[in-house]
Amino acid sequence: MRAAPLLLSLALAGCASAPPGDIADPFEPMNRRVHGFNKSLDAAVLRPVSQALVSGQPAEGPGAVEMIGNFGANLALPGKVVNSLLQGRPEPAARNMFRFMVNSTLGIGGLFDLATEDFDLPEVDTDFGETLHVWGVPAGAYLELPVLGPSTQRDLVGDIVDVLLIDPLDGVVHRDVRRAGLAARVLSKAGERAQFGSTLDSVLHESADSYAQTRLLYTQHRQYELKEEGEVIDPYSDE
Repeated sequence: MRAAPLLLSLALAGCASAPPGDIADPFEPMNRRVHGFNKSLDAAVLRPVSQALVSGQPAEGPGAVEMIGNFGANLALPGKVVNSLLQGRPEPAARNMFRFMVNSTLGIGGLFDLATEDFDLPEVDTDFGETLHVWGVPAGAYLELPVLGPSTQRDLVGDIVDVLLIDPLDGVVHRDVRRAGLAARVLSKAGERAQFGSTLDSVLHESADSYAQTRLLYTQHRQYELKEEGEVIDPYSDE
């Protein structure tokens, strides 16, 4: 924790803007090696585990995997509230706060997403990477991280801050509960891996250059999330 500010400063110092339309990838040889590891891990572990987790889940109503994911996502909401406030966006901060209050009480600790179902309060997603973007920090170089997958220098710093430094529940919620919430979010990713299995398989295991395809899709989607290119189309949409 004491070293975190120094690590963040060093990482931010390396952030630089790429020319418009280009993807800054000076670490491509290393990234490709990591990508190869991630592909092998997905084929050997993540894909079969995700399929096993969701098999037998009820066709209607939340299954166990979804409920666990709801629990983890609910514990992450206070951090999103803080990030929205740091971005100068009080409206999404208020929506996420009300969402947290509804799901933590009526939703039995977040196991059920009643905020969306009954109160029309969907999650407004954000993170410290977006906060840095709002503050004018460039994305920096593209990175592919072991297990975690695509990122950038800015988003890597954002992830570190979100996990280690920006958590209003730190010191309020018991450490074991916070760890359970983190584990729940990891498990929910396995459910998403199964949900979008055919799309992920086509990118990772069927495309001619899965690394370039992954890099392009991640970059376009992140630009869409941050509204960096106006009316850019979300590459992950059904259309």
